[in-house]
Amino acid sequence: MSQLSHMIRRFNRFEIKYQISLQQAEAFKHAIQAYLTPDENGESSGRYSLASLYYDSPDFRCYWEKIDGIKFRRKLRLRRYETGEPLTPDTPIFVEIKQRVDRVTQKRRALLPYAQALSLCTDRQMPDHASEDRVFLEEVLAFAWQYNLQPASIVRYERQAFIGSQYDLGLRVTFDSALTHQQSPLTLHTPPASLPLLPADQVVMEIKVNERIPYWLTELLAAHNLHTVRISKYAQSITTAQNFSTIQSRAALSL
Repeated sequence: MSQLSHMIRRFNRFEIKYQISLQQAEAFKHAIQAYLTPDENGESSGRYSLASLYYDSPDFRCYWEKIDGIKFRRKLRLRRYETGEPLTPDTPIFVEIKQRVDRVTQKRRALLPYAQALSLCTDRQMPDHASEDRVFLEEVLAFAWQYNLQPASIVRYERQAFIGSQYDLGLRVTFDSALTHQQSPLTLHTPPASLPLLPADQVVMEIKVNERIPYWLTELLAAHNLHTVRISKYAQSITTAQNFSTIQSRAALSL
């Protein structure tokens, strides 16, 4: 997998999300291929796998900020673009802060060996780092200390991504399927113990754009009758886990 676009350290963009069926997703993919090309960072079709370990405070501050629609909010995660190779202490992964400021999504990140990423986010130890990453890593450390952040959820999924041409620079359309979550164990290096996050026939489609959605894309969205939703994979994982725990508790009481 090419690392070119994955090495970009900062993003500022608008993100619009849709929860659609597999059938709708396939029809929409077919429609956009006249305008977009598969992401070179994936396979020839633009597919790759992702795993994200999210951090939150003991009172789930980041989760509730999303649920309550707070206009300024942040969350910390470790993100791995999976390659099929074992995850070792030296495997490079991203440390990311994803931040929402009103309607704009901002993302800052640094690439660190897995062991150092854990040392930073879980153990609060500043790792060796490139000089250009210093300010960001100091922000991560302060964020972790301020809210006592700790591992809260792992989300995994398959992504197919398409990118814009020279006429639509910054445009990106992604389709996320086979979404799963787990609350234990909360480590990326252990075998997955995942549960479904959404029904198997559901896909999360995201449109990511620097300024505005191209006219041709708004026309396609209308033609396919697609409507935006407020969905966060992390928040959905916590809500789903809470609901599952409630069901388990009720079942135990009924025995």
